[in-house]
Amino acid sequence: MPVRIISVGKKHESWVADGIIRYQERLKRPFNNDWVFLPHSSLTGLKARQDESQRILSQLKHDDYVILLDERGKNIDSPGLSRLLLAPLQSSRPVVIIIGGAYGVYDTVHVRADFVLSLSNLVFPHQLVRLILIEQLYRAQEIAANHPYHHE
Repeated sequence: MPVRIISVGKKHESWVADGIIRYQERLKRPFNNDWVFLPHSSLTGLKARQDESQRILSQLKHDDYVILLDERGKNIDSPGLSRLLLAPLQSSRPVVIIIGGAYGVYDTVHVRADFVLSLSNLVFPHQLVRLILIEQLYRAQEIAANHPYHHE
């Protein structure tokens, strides 16, 4: 079962799609992935956050291991991310990674998350987050396999 990435927003823009495809084609089980795109809410502010969060939660199953990307989440290194992903994958637990919308996500998504991850203290555009995330999935795969892609 592939790692599912739920992302609020439109599909990959052309300037980022090539990079995503480059890494995605290198991913092997259990690190391979599927994308679920949820359209931006037509609402604004808090109402948009609530609407998008409800749609995100409707995509989750009770046994999913949920990782929420949030700039206020925990910073971990790449080997730590590899271990974080490997634990549920090795026990056949589905992994879902959430990239929220421009207004963030409602507290109910934070509560549902098993881990809240920050890719950086910086804030990135959602399209760039997708590319960074898919590269980190590939890096996690290579670390787990003891391949020399990642250098300490």
